[in-house]
Amino acid sequence: MGIGTALALAGAASAALFAGVGSAIGVGRGGQAAAGVVTEDPNKFSQVLILQLLPGTQGIYGLLIAFIALSRLGVMSGSPAELTVGTGLMYFFACAPMAFVGLVSAMQQAKASVASIGLVAKRPDQFGKSMIFPAMVETYAILALLVSILAINGIPS
Repeated sequence: MGIGTALALAGAASAALFAGVGSAIGVGRGGQAAAGVVTEDPNKFSQVLILQLLPGTQGIYGLLIAFIALSRLGVMSGSPAELTVGTGLMYFFACAPMAFVGLVSAMQQAKASVASIGLVAKRPDQFGKSMIFPAMVETYAILALLVSILAINGIPS
């Protein structure tokens, strides 16, 4: 395997790795807050569960970018392409938006989710509004997903 192919694989792996780490941290923080609320009122389980899960989407987006990149590289079919260093770098940088925005946005979304869980704990009738705060952070993860998809698809075969 050449350096170009290794760079492309590193890009795909970084998208899944960093976005996944961010989501694991985010869902963990949300779970801690949710558990505290459910301890006091088990009837709020479904509301706080939804808020806890929101930072998990970045990990899914990172995995999607990794699958798209690996598929285009031929790894999924068992015959990876030999890429030039330039093409490998293109894949690496095409995956970077999802890797880094996924990491940061999941951790920031966790903060908004934890605050929203606190809101639901005190005012369960405000659940719909509480969803808006973490959803706003999600916007940036979706934008990074779109940029990575467009960038990967723009790399010449």
